[in-house]
Amino acid sequence: MKILIAPDSFKESLEALDVCHAIQSGFSQVFPDADYKLLPMADGGEGTSAVLSYVLGGRWKEVRVHDPLMRPITAKYLLLPDATAVIEVAQACGLHLLTADERNPVIASSYGVGELIEDALEEGAKRIVIGLGGSATNDAGLGMLMALGITFHDINDSLLTHGGGALASLHKLDNTSLHARISDTVFEVACDVTNPLCGLLGASAVFGPQKGACPEQVNTLDKALSHFATICGQHGYEDCQYVEGAGAAGGLGYAMMTFFQAQLKSGFDTVAEVAHLSQHIAEADLVITGEGKLDAQTAMGKVAGGISQIAKASRTPVIAICGSVDGLKPAQTSQFDVVMPSIQKVDTIDNVLGSAYNNIETTAANIAASIKLGQTLR
Repeated sequence: MKILIAPDSFKESLEALDVCHAIQSGFSQVFPDADYKLLPMADGGEGTSAVLSYVLGGRWKEVRVHDPLMRPITAKYLLLPDATAVIEVAQACGLHLLTADERNPVIASSYGVGELIEDALEEGAKRIVIGLGGSATNDAGLGMLMALGITFHDINDSLLTHGGGALASLHKLDNTSLHARISDTVFEVACDVTNPLCGLLGASAVFGPQKGACPEQVNTLDKALSHFATICGQHGYEDCQYVEGAGAAGGLGYAMMTFFQAQLKSGFDTVAEVAHLSQHIAEADLVITGEGKLDAQTAMGKVAGGISQIAKASRTPVIAICGSVDGLKPAQTSQFDVVMPSIQKVDTIDNVLGSAYNNIETTAANIAASIKLGQTLR
């Protein structure tokens, strides 16, 4: 029996490869001689680089950059043999880099993302894949663009400070010093959200609160980002603010489309294509996927939902192991042959997260035992 194990990470508890090992360990207790293929997956957010490194190899490059509050940190990105660099914005401007009290998207900067891109360009990268997700910023790429040479001025010709709030004072921009290699580089942005830059579904309204913005700041930031798009239009840039994904990562999607002519693609589709996922699924007798929580977003570009669609198309059975199931209707779970939550008992969130490996292993073993029992029934 060929079993493909292709889960996403379980946020705040296990990386995707660790989830693979937990599932394999559980299944191996019942089917020790099965042919297991481990294929950790990601949807373009945190963990994408690690997944692609596991699949494609390459080397990691560590760089000194600035975090969202402009403090020096060490971040890393992946360099592949074909002159491709894979950068996760969360490495430089991730929400995890700040304490709860430090979260403030009005001042948080994406400057470090620009520093990573600059380093990749200096390394000779001809193609840069950007993983959006997990950012602490809402500056529409202001900091990133500053790091790559664009200057932004208020009505008095003073340079803008960092953060999305500063965009409200923008009067003009000067791109004459933009890094020379940008125009010769292909940018592909892996993105799993469809939000526009502004409005009720925009970056500020939807993601601002989780980054620390109060309702008044959400309104301020939304107006500031809209003003930024207006100024960009006045400088001859194509209006990308309504394109799906423009609001991703606090508007970094907008900046990359506007200034880098980047192509925004589903993060899951990007990883699946590189990893030859469809081929692996077609060759398997059983697919096991999973993520921390199966909910209404699972079918909207997430790993488990994407894998289920490919598996169904190839008539391959698919099982989803998850931490919990939240608000899914029967029609939404029917895309999987089996959906199994892994939490074994009511406990504190810290204990649940800390027990994730053992819980997933136990759940996988129980599923395998059920399959073996089914094989013996008449």
